[in-house]
Amino acid sequence: MTRDAFSHVDTWVFDLDHTLYPPSARLFALIEVRMTDWVMRTLGVDAAEADRLRLHYWQTHGTTLAGLMREHGVDPGPYLEDVHDISMDSLIPDPELAAHIRDLPGRRIVYTNGCAPYAERVLAARGLTGVFDAVYGVEHAGFLPKPDRAAFDTVFALDGLTPTRATMFEDDDRNLIAPHAMGMQTVHVAPTRRDAAHIHHHTDDLTAFLALLKG
Repeated sequence: MTRDAFSHVDTWVFDLDHTLYPPSARLFALIEVRMTDWVMRTLGVDAAEADRLRLHYWQTHGTTLAGLMREHGVDPGPYLEDVHDISMDSLIPDPELAAHIRDLPGRRIVYTNGCAPYAERVLAARGLTGVFDAVYGVEHAGFLPKPDRAAFDTVFALDGLTPTRATMFEDDDRNLIAPHAMGMQTVHVAPTRRDAAHIHHHTDDLTAFLALLKG
């Protein structure tokens, strides 16, 4: 990986969960508990069936919410508010990461399959408030989730970014397929490397990777 690969980039797009904080924080585990409980209460099923349905929704539709909306006509507002009502106690500020993101030349945005209010809470807990120029949640994509290409098209049009001059940082490599097809540089942020045509770069340490871009 060289800085030259990013010399054309003027917009830096970051996923949120497991990208701007480490998986070890286990924040999403708290969300998953609330998701399962919500499915149980709303659909009247037990925990085992709720977990099976959530896996089905994730594999088929990209997210639990997308499956609930498409298969059951669920109102996304109350769902998003409920499942993201979790503690941020496992997150700690990361001033080094904040500094490296601030130093990136151009526009810096967050794009998550969660909702924007939740994203803002995560950013605050990580000491990243004010670091980004915009924060986009699933609501800004008309509740279409990544990896749906239409979701990216909607959010990127809203932001006004040019994909061929942008890069995407993401922990779920499925969510890099559409950005790659749009001409973006792609960075897979995950503990384990996966070799695939739609992944240009991999890192298990976002802070260290961004430091390399500064030379």
